[in-house]
Amino acid sequence: MDSAELLDLLGNANRRRILQLLAHKPCYVTEISEYLSVSPKAVIDHLEKLERAGLVESRVDDQRRKYFHIARNLRLEVNVSPYEFGTKSAYPASAVDVTTCRYVSIETDVTDDSGGGEATDLAVQLNRLQDLETELSMAQRWVHGRLTEVMEELTEQFEGEDSRLLGDVLSTLAAGSGTVEDLSRRVEAPPEVVGEALQRLAEEGVIVRDGQEWRLPE
Repeated sequence: MDSAELLDLLGNANRRRILQLLAHKPCYVTEISEYLSVSPKAVIDHLEKLERAGLVESRVDDQRRKYFHIARNLRLEVNVSPYEFGTKSAYPASAVDVTTCRYVSIETDVTDDSGGGEATDLAVQLNRLQDLETELSMAQRWVHGRLTEVMEELTEQFEGEDSRLLGDVLSTLAAGSGTVEDLSRRVEAPPEVVGEALQRLAEEGVIVRDGQEWRLPE
């Protein structure tokens, strides 16, 4: 399921409340119904949608009672700014070696050797990881704010209604050269619109053409 579909799915307040409840413990339909003050039939409908999305799974206990629980760890991000709107989802990958990321410096050793026992060690790790999550969230907010500020400064260099598009095309070229078709896909704008933007940037001496590709001057 893509990010837009997830956003639609989680747009329902009762489905969000179901997930909030299941984040604390597995529950059966009657429990969820009483918690939400919603009919069991409506709860089942919500659970079926969440199951189809792969967010919820069920199991049956010895008394043949069907319990529902959250199936996976998922992060959904929505980015809204004057220069961008988009959603993206990400599933955790613990096997990723963040120490190899070019601009990321994270203390990955969160183990504890205080000798307080396994439960104590895990509690210390949990606390450190929660602190790290908070720091990363703050860093992400700072980056988002700076992106908006830089885009504003960039588009101020140009006049006209297409100033934002010019800034977007220019920032895309900063990541690498490309043909009109390449850049059209990267900025998600029609090729003819991108072509006009490239011509204007070239006239102002901001970019140069190298064969079929456009790039920033060296």
